[in-house]
Amino acid sequence: MTTESALPAPIASYLSATNNHDAAAFQSAFAPDAVVHDIGREIRGHAAIMKWATEEIFAVAVTLELLASMLSQEQIILTVKVDGTFDRTGLPDPLIMEHLITVAEGKITSLSCRLKS
Repeated sequence: MTTESALPAPIASYLSATNNHDAAAFQSAFAPDAVVHDIGREIRGHAAIMKWATEEIFAVAVTLELLASMLSQEQIILTVKVDGTFDRTGLPDPLIMEHLITVAEGKITSLSCRLKS
């Protein structure tokens, strides 16, 4: 199992901020022009990312348990177990996802969330 301390600082901050429901720390992990791809949607920029996070992460108390991480073609791929109070209808149990993250200049520039295949 990978520990958060072994990850680049912005990715460790993203995990910590998500798990501690810390919106300010969450936002500071992302570049102002960052892009998130989640459930077929593209979410671009701080304001849109924070709206998404407020509604779909913080409002339903999402937590991410880091299971593994690996470097692949300039991206870090996190395998996480997702928990929270969200509607689980049609979702696998446990819910295991991959977060593909690109970092530049100390900030997350791209985050793509997908079910682990």
